[in-house]
Amino acid sequence: MQKKLLIIEDNKSISSVIKHLGDSLGYQATIAESFTQVKTLLAQKHDFFVATVDINLPDAPNGEVIPFVLEQNMPSIIMTGRMDEKTHRNVLNLPIIDYIIKENAQTYHYLLRILSAQLTNDQIGILLVDHSLSSRNQLANLLKRRNFSVYSANNATEALVYINKYPDIKMVITEQDMPVVNGIQLVQKIRKKYSANELIIIGISDANNTFQAERFIKNGADDFLKRPFSSEEFYCRIMQNIERLSYIEEIEKLANTDYLTGLFNRRYFIEQTKVALKKNYEKETAQALFFIHIDNFKTINEKHGHKAGNAVLIEMAKSLQHHFSQDIIAHISGSEFSVFLNKETLQIMRSALQNFHKDMIAKALIINELVITIKLSMGVQLASQDISLHLLLKGADTALIEATQQQDEKLIIYTE
Repeated sequence: MQKKLLIIEDNKSISSVIKHLGDSLGYQATIAESFTQVKTLLAQKHDFFVATVDINLPDAPNGEVIPFVLEQNMPSIIMTGRMDEKTHRNVLNLPIIDYIIKENAQTYHYLLRILSAQLTNDQIGILLVDHSLSSRNQLANLLKRRNFSVYSANNATEALVYINKYPDIKMVITEQDMPVVNGIQLVQKIRKKYSANELIIIGISDANNTFQAERFIKNGADDFLKRPFSSEEFYCRIMQNIERLSYIEEIEKLANTDYLTGLFNRRYFIEQTKVALKKNYEKETAQALFFIHIDNFKTINEKHGHKAGNAVLIEMAKSLQHHFSQDIIAHISGSEFSVFLNKETLQIMRSALQNFHKDMIAKALIINELVITIKLSMGVQLASQDISLHLLLKGADTALIEATQQQDEKLIIYTE
């Protein structure tokens, strides 16, 4: 569902710029040019996801609109043309997302970052580790304004359990002074398993604890905050570190995926399959390597052009994701795909393979008003408890070659 953005701004040029930013992110934007219009809109019980609020309006020159909007529990970004010390102090005491001074183009670039983050922060888990409940609650309230998913741990032992249990945790904020295992020791334990490219760690300590920043950083933390700190500094550190991790994840995604289908590429598929095999040796589950070849792919390209061929590959990727959403899927080469399957039982695995086979054999796709029939060969090698990755790949490849030589039966499953 489209999120709603309320723009409270009497300057038409500025409201137009903010609306453009909102539109570019997929918001449904509504503009209110006065306090009166704001009251009318909110009386109609519009479900606004976030608001940008100008401090000075024609009928509310002294910021009267701000407490009214905040009383509606609406996440708000304060916009102002000036910021003196008194105003700054007052704004920081408000339960808002942030404030922005309307100065230049960089201002609106920053606003774009905030509005974008509000849409996706709920997918990012942040773990707070502190033996003080009041301290955890204070930081949790700040993070929830930015729409993060917040977890709270009383000590290092709880923290490690949470990190292992909840994969959406991307950041840990830990107090140094904790009983039994302190913050720096917790950092050391986390870094044994998670690199800085996987999990952000920020240390916190009181101002009277000397050399803590250096100790945290040298032991693997990414950043450090010294109490007392303002909400503004806190948000800046959080935002900067989350964006850095997002950039790294995006680069890794580009390196590990096929640009056309969005599936894993061959190199990353091999890496992930090797890891999955090692993990699954400890479980009594059924595993197999599944190769799929589009036999008439060359003919499709020659007859209908490369755009049609690309469309066939994209449709094949979608079908694989539909049938094997919990498995490792890759686009290996131009006409070949691969899946590493891990199912609870051999019967469930065979059923999944047969359902895909039945669905895909001689399947007709409608692409750009063309009806294109695809013909597939499929080879499967079941994984025994002690099979190597090399033998698994070799077996699946041999099964695929045998399948391509068959006239009718196009699914070959090797059990040995």
